[in-house]
Parts: sequence; structure tokens; C-alpha cells
Amino acid sequence: MTQRPLPTGAEALAMIAEARKALWVMVGFLAVIWIIQIGNWATGYQLTLDLGIRSRDVSSLPEIFTAPFLHGSWGHIENNSGPLFIFGFLAAYRGVRRFLAVTLLIVVGSGLGVWFVAGANTVTVGASGVVFGYFGYLIVRGVFDRRPIDIVIGLVMALCFAYQFTALLPAEEGISWQGHLFGFGAGVVGGWVFRERRHKQVEPSPADPAVLLDPPKAS
Repeated sequence: MTQRPLPTGAEALAMIAEARKALWVMVGFLAVIWIIQIGNWATGYQLTLDLGIRSRDVSSLPEIFTAPFLHGSWGHIENNSGPLFIFGFLAAYRGVRRFLAVTLLIVVGSGLGVWFVAGANTVTVGASGVVFGYFGYLIVRGVFDRRPIDIVIGLVMALCFAYQFTALLPAEEGISWQGHLFGFGAGVVGGWVFRERRHKQVEPSPADPAVLLDPPKAS
């Protein structure tokens, strides 16, 4: 029994279809967080206080899943939107299902890191932990999947956005470096956990009857 790769044309069409899905997923995600931001702003950012992550407050653990959709100001959401769209699309273009699984891992990893490590009496919101998760995922995905194009994308991202690494350590007050650091780490882990599993091709055995059959002879 042999396993044959998809023809180049079919693989390209499948990739284009996934890229279209990825585009609409990211457009939809951005639309949602901007709509929520309007409502949050209209209520004086009450949603930030109600649905943000409160460090080491057990009752706040569910907010791990709501905090990435909330932002503390217009400047906050503006700064996150561009990188979120670019990194998210590049992370999703090879497969939306795998991208959603990676995203869930990043949200949980980043959120738990904030919950455990953030300063006392703080409330943390924002999609920057997810942004850094995608950043980490993009850097390592090509290595784990052994795909040259994704290795190139990872190198380009690392070089073009090298300044992002400075936000992984404590610096400016009011910036959740915890979310950045744990999100980045979760993205790297996601690159390994959700890597493409390549199966070795099974070559026909010499004893396979299909191999031993002689071609028909002319009478």
C-alpha cells in the first residue's frame, strides 16, 4: 500500500481555499473586538472591570476567555489590531482548524500566566497575549513542520518584528508582560503540539502479488 501526496495543483487549490477562510476568520475576529470596544467605551469601560482577568482570584478564571476580546482604550485596540490581523492570518492560512486549536492553547496559556503572575489587585485585558502567541507559533512552525516556505516566514517575522522581543520582559508599567511572555511560550508549544505528522511511505513488498505478476504476453 502506498501513500501518494496530493498533486501540486490540488494542494495549491486547497491552500488558497484555507487562506480565504483564514482571511474571513481574522476579519470577523477584528470586527467582533471593535464592536465590543464600542460597547465597552460606551459603558465607561465597565466591561474591562467585569470581564478582565483578576490575578489569583478563583472566580475570575473564566475571564481568561473573555479578556482577549476587551481593551482598555482606543489606543490599546489600535496597537493590537494590525499585528493581530497579520500574525493571525499567517498562522491560519495553512489550516483554520489547526489555527483555532492553537488559538485556544494560546488563550489558555497566556491567560493562566497572567492569572498566576500578574501583580495583586490588577485587571488585565487585551489581545496582545494572543498576538505574541501567534508570533511564537510562526517562528517555530516551519521548523517543526519542515516546510521551507514557513521557515522563511518565521525568519522574516523574527527579523521584521524583532522589537517585539523587548515586550517579553518587565518594562513599562501598565503593560502585561506576563501575557506577552506566556502567550509567546504557548505559541511555541502549539507549534510542536500541532505540528504536521508525516508518515513514512510504505513501499510495495517484493512478495506483493501485484509486483510479481508478469505483463501479458503476446500469443
